[in-house]
Amino acid sequence: MKRRIKMNYLIPAMLLFITSAAFSQSGEEIMRMADERYTGDSSSSRTTIQLINKRGNERVRELISYSRDYGDSEKTVMVFQRPADVKGVGYLSYSYEEMGKDDDTWLYLPALKKSRRISGSSRNDYFMGTDFTYDDMGDREVYEDSHTLVREEVLDGEKCWVIESRPLESGEMYSRRISWIRQDIHMAVKVEFYDRQQNLMKILTISDITQIDGIWTAGTMVMDNLLKEHKTILTMGDMRYNIEVDDNFFSVATLERGRIR
Repeated sequence: MKRRIKMNYLIPAMLLFITSAAFSQSGEEIMRMADERYTGDSSSSRTTIQLINKRGNERVRELISYSRDYGDSEKTVMVFQRPADVKGVGYLSYSYEEMGKDDDTWLYLPALKKSRRISGSSRNDYFMGTDFTYDDMGDREVYEDSHTLVREEVLDGEKCWVIESRPLESGEMYSRRISWIRQDIHMAVKVEFYDRQQNLMKILTISDITQIDGIWTAGTMVMDNLLKEHKTILTMGDMRYNIEVDDNFFSVATLERGRIR
């Protein structure tokens, strides 16, 4: 005898499938809105970096940075100003919109008087003693992960979407990231990073958000490395948008000649 499928079982299953699909699509749309949030055609800033170890000992560094959006790519250069042991160290990055095209990244070390290209295998290395990897500093594209809207939540008085992002390729440093995206300004205010064993590895907290030249800007970023018991605090200063930035700033030759001040 042919078994009949009861509609009261089938309808909830269909609703669950439709709801899950909608959440998955919504998650991607939200992350795309966050990624496409206007941040100016160019910018410059002066950043103070505090490195705090598990004993509470602190080291302070300062760098200047310039960025420019070229439509199909974004170029960024950063140069350390102090203290003396890191002065002149430079970082140059080209981030591409083209699907499948890896970013180009270089690190300049004055002691060696040459720039070193950061290869794909080094993307998970930590940048200059901070708790940010080279990959954390890059502009990760939305299509590199699957995104699921997990829930909505109020964080520090602001309504947020909570999105789980999982890498589509194997071999990534993080098994997943959980992002809190403010609904009013489409900006991440917190991100949790989980390692391959599903342990909570790092927490990024973004605060002191204000408008500068009409652009929502983070004043403070704290990366708390739970596994290493180490913390990095970035404090943004002298932030300026839509300024004139010389194209020559974004070259390895300029970086090596120490012409960026």
